[in-house]
Amino acid sequence: MVFFRFIHSTSTLVNTSSYTRNKSFKSVIMCKELKTRVLRIPPHSSEDLTSQQRECVLEVLRSTSAALGNGEVVALPTDTIYGLACVAQNSSAVRRVYDIKGRNGHKPLAICVGEIQDIYRFCKVSVKEALLSDLLPGPVTLVLERSDTLNADLNPFTKLIGVRIPDHPFMRRLCQMCGEPLALTSANVSAHTSTVAASEFEDLWPSLAVVVDGGPIGDQNRLGSTVVDLSVCGRYRIIRPGCALSATVKVLEGKHGLLEDPGDQ
Repeated sequence: MVFFRFIHSTSTLVNTSSYTRNKSFKSVIMCKELKTRVLRIPPHSSEDLTSQQRECVLEVLRSTSAALGNGEVVALPTDTIYGLACVAQNSSAVRRVYDIKGRNGHKPLAICVGEIQDIYRFCKVSVKEALLSDLLPGPVTLVLERSDTLNADLNPFTKLIGVRIPDHPFMRRLCQMCGEPLALTSANVSAHTSTVAASEFEDLWPSLAVVVDGGPIGDQNRLGSTVVDLSVCGRYRIIRPGCALSATVKVLEGKHGLLEDPGDQ
């Protein structure tokens, strides 16, 4: 399993501005004025951790998991962009996500799980497991029919649900520790740079319990995940091209023989 290279340093109480100036040597920071914990981790590609570094990573996971278990909303990195997350089965936490984003209540939230088998708990899967394994974990959101196990207050206006397994060890382990799906939506604001970083949404920090800062996420990931509807047996429909369109279509058509569903077009 890939772990993080976690730079261990002393926790310090600072405000947001001092965090921005001095974040290079802070690992766990309490924003004193905002009551928001900023927990720093290195990029998810880091590995070869010492036992002490692994324990530090576990502490960040435990703190974030505890906040989620208490019904709080957190910000964290994925393999595409930073997201706001809460426990999907907690209705009040879901409403809080909408409030924080100022988001229309009819715009659906996706869920994030840690393992392929978790998808079967919350979705009615109409494709082969091999197809799921070919696309996940990765920068793809699969839209499937929801199961009755999923919180009825999450996207009550649709029978479908988008599900993700990000190719990001921290996110996967967090979902495993929580034992519940996480409702997930993008955290970053619009920007014109090629990377997204936690500092881009500092205006949201006062509303969050924890911000997990994994540094900038680069390349073309600002496009977000590729969203594909697989709810119709033998068909697929691209809802959002995202950052993995060509690779996704190659798997769907070339390997598994699915046909594109034109939908209402």
